[in-house]
Amino acid sequence: MHNSMSRKGNCWDNVPTQSLWGSLKVGRPYGKRFATHREAMDEIIDRLTFYNHRRLHSTLGYVSLMKFEANGRAGQLSKAA
Repeated sequence: MHNSMSRKGNCWDNVPTQSLWGSLKVGRPYGKRFATHREAMDEIIDRLTFYNHRRLHSTLGYVSLMKFEANGRAGQLSKAA
């Protein structure tokens, strides 16, 4: 993964990214050493899968990101019909 930079002088651009990094760091033992690159990648993939599919987000009405997205798409489709 690579860090991204926000627009010059706009600290709010990077808030969602920093929130995700914070969740990744505290969600698993911080500072854990991995034997292989593959083991580290598997750990990150597991954490992102949990974050997107199972973690309940209070700002989204206590649903997962994927559920929130699915509900939004369903609402857009019903409006278009």
